[in-house]
Amino acid sequence: MGTKLYVGGLPYAATESQLSDLFSAHGTVESARVITDKFTGQSRGFGFVEMSTEDEAKAAITALNGSDMGGRQLTVNEAKPQESRSGGGGGRFGGGDRGGRNRF
Repeated sequence: MGTKLYVGGLPYAATESQLSDLFSAHGTVESARVITDKFTGQSRGFGFVEMSTEDEAKAAITALNGSDMGGRQLTVNEAKPQESRSGGGGGRFGGGDRGGRNRF
């Protein structure tokens, strides 16, 4: 399994193909994904690239972190594992007796 990299500061018009091409100069790109807003479909300005080896990933970080793409400065580092998300946050009817009844 390869090493996954976080890429921040992407131009909003950046495509997965452009991202893959940029990183392929530093090794084999297993996958490239630009994260988009689920409602508008517009890029959120960041993405993930998976390089085939750790050495290629380190080379890409060294070469591309702080570099310019489409007038924006890229932030490239090793991606942190995704934290598990909880099912929801407290609802409207969650705890305590807030009404005036049954207080005693």
